[in-house]
Amino acid sequence: MLIRLFSALALFIAVMAGIPVKAQPSPVWNAADIKLQLKKLDTLGSVLYLAAHPDDENTRLLGYLAKEKLYRTGYLSLTRGDGGQNLVGDEQSELLGLIRTQELLAARRIDGAEQFFTRAQDFGFSKNPEETFTIWDKEKILGDVVWMIRKFQPDVIICRFPADSRAGHGHHTASAMLGAEAFEAAADPKRYPEQLKYVKPWQAKRLLWNTFNFGGNNTISDDQFKTDVGAYNFLLGKGYGEIAAESRSQHKSQGFGVPAGRGSSMEYFSTIKGDAPKQSLLDGVNTSWSRIPGGAAIGALVDKALQNYNMEHPGASVPALLEIRKAIQALPDGYWRNQKLKETEQLIYACAGVWAEAYSATPTVAAGYKLEATVQVISRGNVPVSLRQADLPGQPNIAGPQELAFNKLTTFNRTIHVPADTRISQPYWLAEPHPLGTYAIADPLLTGNPENVPPMSARIQLQIGGQDFTLICPLQYKYTDPVKGELYEPLVITPPVVANLSNQVYIFTDNKAQSVPVKLQAMADDVAGTVRLQLPDGFAATENNIPWKLARKGDETELRFSIHPVKASTANHVDTFTVVMNCNGKDYTQSIRHIRYDHIPVITLFPTAEARLVTVDLKHNGNRLGYIPGAGDMVAASLRQVGYDVTELGEKDIMGGQLQQYDAIITGVRAYNVNPRMKYWQPRLMDYVKNGGTLLVQYNVNNPLVTTDLGPFPFSLSRDRVTDENAAATFINPGDPVLHYPNDITTKDFNGWVQERGLYFPSNIDKSYNKLFTMKDKGESPMDGSTIVAAYGKGRYVYTGLAFFRQLPAGVPGAYRLFVNLISAKKE
Repeated sequence: MLIRLFSALALFIAVMAGIPVKAQPSPVWNAADIKLQLKKLDTLGSVLYLAAHPDDENTRLLGYLAKEKLYRTGYLSLTRGDGGQNLVGDEQSELLGLIRTQELLAARRIDGAEQFFTRAQDFGFSKNPEETFTIWDKEKILGDVVWMIRKFQPDVIICRFPADSRAGHGHHTASAMLGAEAFEAAADPKRYPEQLKYVKPWQAKRLLWNTFNFGGNNTISDDQFKTDVGAYNFLLGKGYGEIAAESRSQHKSQGFGVPAGRGSSMEYFSTIKGDAPKQSLLDGVNTSWSRIPGGAAIGALVDKALQNYNMEHPGASVPALLEIRKAIQALPDGYWRNQKLKETEQLIYACAGVWAEAYSATPTVAAGYKLEATVQVISRGNVPVSLRQADLPGQPNIAGPQELAFNKLTTFNRTIHVPADTRISQPYWLAEPHPLGTYAIADPLLTGNPENVPPMSARIQLQIGGQDFTLICPLQYKYTDPVKGELYEPLVITPPVVANLSNQVYIFTDNKAQSVPVKLQAMADDVAGTVRLQLPDGFAATENNIPWKLARKGDETELRFSIHPVKASTANHVDTFTVVMNCNGKDYTQSIRHIRYDHIPVITLFPTAEARLVTVDLKHNGNRLGYIPGAGDMVAASLRQVGYDVTELGEKDIMGGQLQQYDAIITGVRAYNVNPRMKYWQPRLMDYVKNGGTLLVQYNVNNPLVTTDLGPFPFSLSRDRVTDENAAATFINPGDPVLHYPNDITTKDFNGWVQERGLYFPSNIDKSYNKLFTMKDKGESPMDGSTIVAAYGKGRYVYTGLAFFRQLPAGVPGAYRLFVNLISAKKE
């Protein structure tokens, strides 16, 4: 019961305060931080910035608003960036969205703003808002924007993009359109009335567009309102151009490291709705305590506390802060009352030197099992602090009452039991199946939160200066890395057993059986049961109910199933099977996945343990392939699935090896963008082609390139793309041998593609290349540069902008057939 109570309390704090509850110890502020937060306590104004993706936000402006103007500042990104490309690994789609979520949170910890999201899924590049709203559920996404406006109550809303084609991306334009509509709808009690059980209608003062001059598109003008955001903050020791660069450089999966800017920098704004600002962005908004009835006296108290603040003795400010807290508590319940009460309490903890945390010595615990937990608290500010009571889930009153001795760490250890019905730690927006474009969120109160509410927390009740305080400390995993030192990760709630598959796609070109290894891992001690494959019609397993038993948490065992099509088929078909584990009388279908990068916390999730079964009429010649990694993709693993021997090539292999041993060499996506050695490897690769080899180059972006000599004959890269994955592909020369060996390619091979046809197509193409296809998005002229092929010497060179890096891991049969043709030169 206490576990649910603490989780509900944490959720209430997160939702109604509009902030995430982070799994980390109490924030530690230095004396300058405290001074800045005292100044912020005297400011009652808020700004919400609105755009479509991670990296769309103006980090310089956010930092200036949050830390110079001291407004409560938020960034509402409609999506988590799921549809982009990944420069740090091979994660795509929802997994990439998890990485970019954490990158945004890292950015916000630097620039001081808060981070929010809607249910919108980034499905890739969109050329116009009409296409965007055929995939996004507009009414739901609009409702999410309205929800965040009503919850955050911004005085001013700022859009990054205009509601027209100058936005450059359908998602960008859609974000501005939604912002304008939500500006009105949030104030209308007839719109989304179900939200009014938790929030009230809210009318922002104005809606602005933060105009820009980048990418060759200048939308600023001298008649627009402008303000200089290039100030230098002595308390921070940085200017906002420096803070912005550090913040933006957190977008590492996009390669957005940028240099610091220093000095004056103007930002421009065009008014969309409401009256235009004249002197400041919040013209006409009372940002003093007098905006609250009865608040003027509190403002005077804050002014006095600021005047008397001693940076060498912050504890001396505690009595004044306690008086402020008491006065705030006497105010009627309301947005600013609750926001400033929270800020005041954080200041009291900081000035009193209070630090507290709750942690476990293990990163995971299975629902229904026990966990060793530790609570620690210390007072280091020469201010008397009493511990009234400390509670852990299921273990009330583990300590107290007692005085906390100055600078003495107080520690409590307990064993707690995790209820069997505790939800596993799946990211809340991935917990339910969802259609393309819009995540399904069962609990509407979670909408907007950047990450999960911690599943379990400790509650620490303190008394400072005769006033009672309650600290909610999420349980987390704390450990020491011998290189990195003390580290924290979120505590993960797991099922008792998980199953991992070595492959996500199984390709069947005939009815021969394939071995499917399933690795079971115990997430608790002494677990046992049976495991089976839930197979679709048309497939069978020779043995399909295998018993297993694992004695200790962390133990693993590998079981092998043999599956085969019931009968041979020449039709291309995609299906899915699921691993089902029975343990303690309950079926489980989860796998476990960890995403580990040094720049973000470890991410753990539990995707369904499933894989695609692909029946495809596929022939290929040759066997040995060389693969040059690029920015990260799963193409090499996919090719191994159809029987190729794939070798990853590096410096020694290319500059000193025997390349002619490979039937084809393939470069990974964006290899010519991210690998500086490609400039020096290129002559060797061209010699390989000239001497009879086949080289296939997958897509690169047009800037930056380590060399522009990508092929044996000239071409350049454009930004042309076809975003409609169902766009018709027309064969320019249906008799081209590439389309008939070793597989006869037809238009049916373009069925079932995912997210997009292709991107960054070649242009200015030399006549020595053959163009294979034309394709186009609705309302556009046909493009003929998606895939080009040239004979060079005795060999074949292929450049393709088709999105094979998405299609092959997704098990698209026709994509395999076409890709194999491109790398299969017929030997005379």
